[in-house]
Amino acid sequence: MARITLDKVAHSYLPNPKDDTDYALRLIDNIWDDGGAYALLGPSGCGKTTLLNIISGLLAPSKGRVLFDGKDVTRLPPEKRNIAQVFQFPVLYDTMTVFDNLAFPLKNRGFSKDDAKKRVLEVADILDLTDSLKKKAARLSADAKQKISLGRGLVREDVAAILFDEPLTVIDPHLKWQLRCKLKEVHEQLKLTLIYVTHDQVEALTFAEKVIVMYEGGIVQIGTPQELFENPSHKFVGYFIGSPGMNFLPCKIDGNKAFINGSAIEIDDGIAALGEKLNDNLELGIRPLYLQVHAKAVENSVPVTVKSIEDHGSYRIVTVRLAGNLLRARLPEGSPNPSEKAWLRFPKDWIRLFHNDKLLTRQ
Repeated sequence: MARITLDKVAHSYLPNPKDDTDYALRLIDNIWDDGGAYALLGPSGCGKTTLLNIISGLLAPSKGRVLFDGKDVTRLPPEKRNIAQVFQFPVLYDTMTVFDNLAFPLKNRGFSKDDAKKRVLEVADILDLTDSLKKKAARLSADAKQKISLGRGLVREDVAAILFDEPLTVIDPHLKWQLRCKLKEVHEQLKLTLIYVTHDQVEALTFAEKVIVMYEGGIVQIGTPQELFENPSHKFVGYFIGSPGMNFLPCKIDGNKAFINGSAIEIDDGIAALGEKLNDNLELGIRPLYLQVHAKAVENSVPVTVKSIEDHGSYRIVTVRLAGNLLRARLPEGSPNPSEKAWLRFPKDWIRLFHNDKLLTRQ
């Protein structure tokens, strides 16, 4: 395994980039620890695959360096970087057995038959492929084929990292969940450095120890799933993480209150003081999970008009209008549906304030 350092890396597909807008990948300066499980998360076109290809050696960056354990590998091809890759579509030899597919990377590197067999049996057991070792790969289901593809990456113990480029996109949703769980188990057992590219927040948040959220060619936040959910450092993270995403309301600060077209919401004194100094381009953010919906007015609540209620089984999402703004709240199971008029309470501990899309925090 390896400690991967991206030293001021940037990339443009244009021959002569002139400004930031010409770069598919803007300045990245980051270190990923040996043995970590990371997810690169973001929408299509944000630079995830470009970054993965730079780490793998399929692409040389326009600027900066890539280091594996301090060694500069920026210009080395993939085969010289000692990495394994798993792609969206399984890369297999259909005419070979499962055993031979798994053993192929080891045979290519001159492992003895006994050593290769031992390692293949270990990986097959981890991935629940033992009963299929003698079967031809062509006869297996899509999820089993992707397990083989995963196994071909895992079978080499000497790799610097294993890179996954949306490996579960074509898998049935239920089987996708099983494979995610299996991959997490594999990481816990083998402590490999894993980098997983996905646009699916559920995949990223359930698999990774650290999630790297990308937006418009840059990294906007790196954190644990809990950190991203509770303290998004950028408005995009608040919107992109969570289902539904964070509510945002344009506001002005006066004293310890945020005013939204005349509706006053009490907020933390320290954050209010920071916001009052700026008092332009401010937005109050709060997760639907933390908004409290009441049938009658309670302390520090504001009146809202109920627009719709969506039933999601174990919970419901109510959409309301507050001073011309739509926002959503999550109703726990067993709570009554509000009528046409309701009152919202904003718990101070869960209110976040954003200025020019960035989270305001006390220094």
